[in-house]
Amino acid sequence: MKIDSSNALQILLLMGGLSLIPAILFTVTGFTRILIVLGFIRSAMGTSTTPPNQVLVGIALFLTLFVMSPTISAIKKDAWEPLQHHQISTATAIKRGEEPLREFMFRQTRNQDISLFVSLARIKTPQTRAQVPTYVLIPAFIMSELKTSFEIGFLIFLPFLIIDLIISSTLMSVGMVMLPPSFISMPFKILLFILVDGWDVITHSLIASFH
Repeated sequence: MKIDSSNALQILLLMGGLSLIPAILFTVTGFTRILIVLGFIRSAMGTSTTPPNQVLVGIALFLTLFVMSPTISAIKKDAWEPLQHHQISTATAIKRGEEPLREFMFRQTRNQDISLFVSLARIKTPQTRAQVPTYVLIPAFIMSELKTSFEIGFLIFLPFLIIDLIISSTLMSVGMVMLPPSFISMPFKILLFILVDGWDVITHSLIASFH
């Protein structure tokens, strides 16, 4: 049976792409920000193993798919479907598929981070977004994601820190210095999280931070 060379090439690219999924997930999507923020929530409440890591990764994955759905749709429409119908070449499909991802990353990336990596790469200062190489944009995007996630994490920690301070001061004032404050404050932090409908608030804030 004769195999179509174009179909064989697509299968080869697909298999190679599957091996790159973890790297792509961490570097060009909102997965990093979402997972770090979810980790901050767990740490702030003092529940070191609840939710488990597998649950946090699963939540982060599906929230990432939700956030990235417009970008994925654009890639499918502009690159994947024309390639399947042999309307464009593989090189053209890769170039077209790159554009929605670059647009997403540019919206989330700070100008100072782009400037930093432009200077580190020792290239000419770009005048337009099209002149910024992808190998410069990706690390700049990652740095911006780390900064944004830590800013959100700081805001998450504040109310829980206040509860810890109140509990610690109360225990010291009544002379219960041997009782770990975290043992008493954890139920209050969980109760606060439930009362403010914390998961909905955090999810809404995370999704809104990408727009």
